Amino acid sequence: MNVNAIDWSVFWSPVRLSLQVALLSSVIAAVLGIAVAWKMSRASFRGKIFLETFFMLPLVLPPTVVGFLLLVLLGRKSLLGQWIEAIFSAPVIFSWWAAVIAAVVVVFPLVYQTMKSGFSGIDRDLEAAGRSIGANEWQVFWYISLPLAGRALMTAFILGFARALGEFGATLMIAGNIPGKTQTVPTAIYVAVDSGNQTMAWAWTCTIVVISFMMLFLTRQSRSSND
Repeated sequence: MNVNAIDWSVFWSPVRLSLQVALLSSVIAAVLGIAVAWKMSRASFRGKIFLETFFMLPLVLPPTVVGFLLLVLLGRKSLLGQWIEAIFSAPVIFSWWAAVIAAVVVVFPLVYQTMKSGFSGIDRDLEAAGRSIGANEWQVFWYISLPLAGRALMTAFILGFARALGEFGATLMIAGNIPGKTQTVPTAIYVAVDSGNQTMAWAWTCTIVVISFMMLFLTRQSRSSND
């Protein structure tokens, strides 16, 4: 292949997979982050700080450490990995689902912290008013708390999507770099640079920069319109 030309048949596969992984992982992280943040923002118990520290740990750990821990947890020699393989007749390691799992773990702290701040900023009197007219906890959450935290939810989702789009270390550890199967844009850039294909590296880099810029711009635009 000419290193000075863009091979479009090679270019689009990592882009599609990265968007697919980022979208699915950010949705999963948003659901988990909302549920956990809601409970943690309303609960008070011994060991809460320890648990919250555990939730935030992937944010400060090297991605390769996160990937290694996931590899041990989900590998074919682990009980969980064997259980998954028995159910789905295929290992989760070195599949695109592994990339989704890695992204969810890395993205979750961002989503959780953003949603917790959103829920903590809600006037508790509004929730109490809902309960006073007969609303149960689910109704208070769905009709009062979640809409009031809608701005935080949008921010959490966009930040999660952008972070998942750029995930590299943990993904490489448990999903590998299989072209057309598990190769995302960050891993494709690494291979292109390593092989001296600067043109493809620039093409993928520009693509991920543009997408990330657009997502962050939407976040800023949303904040500006609500101020």
